[in-house]
Amino acid sequence: MMIKIKHIALFISLIVLCSCSIQFQINTKADTNSETNEINIVVENTQKKDYIGWWVYGEGFHVFKDESTLEEWSLEFPNEDMEELKELYLAVCEMEYFPMECKIRGHFTNDIIKKQKTLIVHTFEILYIQGCGE
Repeated sequence: MMIKIKHIALFISLIVLCSCSIQFQINTKADTNSETNEINIVVENTQKKDYIGWWVYGEGFHVFKDESTLEEWSLEFPNEDMEELKELYLAVCEMEYFPMECKIRGHFTNDIIKKQKTLIVHTFEILYIQGCGE
């Protein structure tokens, strides 16, 4: 009962503190193999913005490093086939972990518990491939 009251209080606090352009999503799920509950609190800012920086792919993970702030965020491509995206990256860069300069239009989700910020990509444009001079 106490956990539910804390969830409700946290949810109401988040709604009061933020503007209309931010969506909130609170997920709770129980781990059936243990007695502990895992709580995810995800805040999503739905305002799309352009970012220029470097897209890096390696070992199944897509990461973006912002040129202006040098912050690093994980990437999600909800409108793309991930296998085709991997093939595109490898065809252009010819190897994993090779930075590709891109302009990405998207919005953020922020997992408060895991302290993980993710850039949700709506569109992207390849600007330059580091080291290739093309």
